[in-house]
Amino acid sequence: MTDNAGTLHADRPRGPLGKLLMAAAATALLFGAAAGSAAAADKIRWKMPVAFATKLPGLGDNAVYVTEALNAASGGNVRLKIFEPGKLVPPLEITQAVKDGKIQAGYTWLGYDQGRIPASPLLAAVPFGMEPWEYSAWWYEGGGQKLAEELYAEHGVHPILCGVIGPETAGWFIKEVNSLKDFEGLKIRFAGLGGKVLQKRGASVTLIPGGEIFQALEKGAIDASEFSMPAIDQKLGFHKVAKNNYFPGWHQTYTAFHLAVNKGTWDKLDKSNKALLDMACTAGVTRNLSKGEAIQGAIIRGFKDKGVTARRLPEPVLRELQKTTQEVLEEEAAKDPMFKKIYESQQKFAADYKSWKSLGYLPRDF
Repeated sequence: MTDNAGTLHADRPRGPLGKLLMAAAATALLFGAAAGSAAAADKIRWKMPVAFATKLPGLGDNAVYVTEALNAASGGNVRLKIFEPGKLVPPLEITQAVKDGKIQAGYTWLGYDQGRIPASPLLAAVPFGMEPWEYSAWWYEGGGQKLAEELYAEHGVHPILCGVIGPETAGWFIKEVNSLKDFEGLKIRFAGLGGKVLQKRGASVTLIPGGEIFQALEKGAIDASEFSMPAIDQKLGFHKVAKNNYFPGWHQTYTAFHLAVNKGTWDKLDKSNKALLDMACTAGVTRNLSKGEAIQGAIIRGFKDKGVTARRLPEPVLRELQKTTQEVLEEEAAKDPMFKKIYESQQKFAADYKSWKSLGYLPRDF
């Protein structure tokens, strides 16, 4: 058979089946080209210290999920080697090590940077702030990602949102809390902006890594501590010393984790590897939130058998803490332009979101 130009096409398939075969062949060529592009991309072999032990469910194990997903999706092209807290760099100094080029990347809670980057806690957890899905909406659709990249660019770091969990508990206390006076002189481990709030209310606040909290409680160095959600805290044994677990987690209504990548390293990556890292972390956000929400109920139901009492902070205490929080946020915004810029962005987004939130969802006590 020939076409009008006289070219021979004796092997061209005809009819519906022929068209299907031709489409399949074209698709195969496209996938082959994509696979070839991925194979041609530079291989990534990074050391990645983590701020939280990977044995901690919902807190540390998300880093494992992300690294395994990257390895599988890239066909082994992208491999991040996890180093447990303190094995490579101190857990509170991960982003500094990334900035200095000692490591290419780290998985951490950006609130630990508060001392040198005042606005960083806004990306990690805000007292009386947004709920987890609201925060992720702000990050992906409300300008949060762009602001975070702007903030950290001058510190030589590219932040990628890589995990989110729900509110922490308000803390584990050896003695009961019945009024704000009970915070005065209280020795407590607290992180982020919530720590500044309690300091303003007279507490003696210290920040120590999660792995050191149990010993501090046991030896009486501290009287109380917050860290994370019940299933995570139980792994660290806080319930063996402090029998009063308070709720709600006013100081961290969401807890966000980021993959911090050295900016020079990030800028040199090809587009395909950047896309892989972004997609794996976005998947990590969804899986992390799901895991965190799924595993708390059973732990709380088991409190009684462990002699633990789940308690609610009295509403007057929460109202006063909210007032103090507003004072702290305004003070921080007045001192730091980037804090002000990010805080105002979050406030505007939250105000818009409230119109939907107040109408779209059933009341919590329905």
